[in-house]
Amino acid sequence: MSKVARIKPNYFTKRAMSQNISPEIDRLIKLLSKLPGLGPRSARRAALELIKKRELLMRPLVEAMGDAADKISTCSTCGNVDASNPCHVCAAPARNQAMICVVQDVGDLWAMERAATYKGVYHVLGGTLSAIDGIRPEDLRIASLIDRVKAGGISEVILAMNATVDGQTTAHYITDHIEGNGVIISRLAHGVPVGGELDYLDDGTINAALSSRRPF
Repeated sequence: MSKVARIKPNYFTKRAMSQNISPEIDRLIKLLSKLPGLGPRSARRAALELIKKRELLMRPLVEAMGDAADKISTCSTCGNVDASNPCHVCAAPARNQAMICVVQDVGDLWAMERAATYKGVYHVLGGTLSAIDGIRPEDLRIASLIDRVKAGGISEVILAMNATVDGQTTAHYITDHIEGNGVIISRLAHGVPVGGELDYLDDGTINAALSSRRPF
């Protein structure tokens, strides 16, 4: 009995598949595939689901994305993203303005807020120092953090960096430039696992790490 050879998709078959899809759908799939966690296959499934439920999903999503594109901006104080500037965290009267929690990205800020324990304000760096990737201090929001500390009124700076080599390198760099300004410099306790990222931690771990913070 003869065996039927399996045909593996190549450049030409992929191109043929693309040509069999309307340009509008093809563009939607390509844009979706650029999102984190979505490869070409997942993007195709997501696009098909949106098309099937265009009234329930696609049209509301288009409206929500339009509103976000028009209204969302970066907070000039902390670097958070919000529909107002300063953001709702910086502007909240109940927040302890003398305590700054330094995080790498907005996703980390959201993770801290989900834990609902921290009552101070934030400073989003926009990444970490990385010699390999060529990310220098001037590429991050480190200078504005130093300015906030030197302006006075800050009692504690919590370095909530990811427990990675780049995260700890960034934490040490910040410490070297803000110590001596009359502020306590602390970091999250080792409840945060080495190599772990805040956005993937459960609320209990974040609460324990924040409560057990110690001087850096």
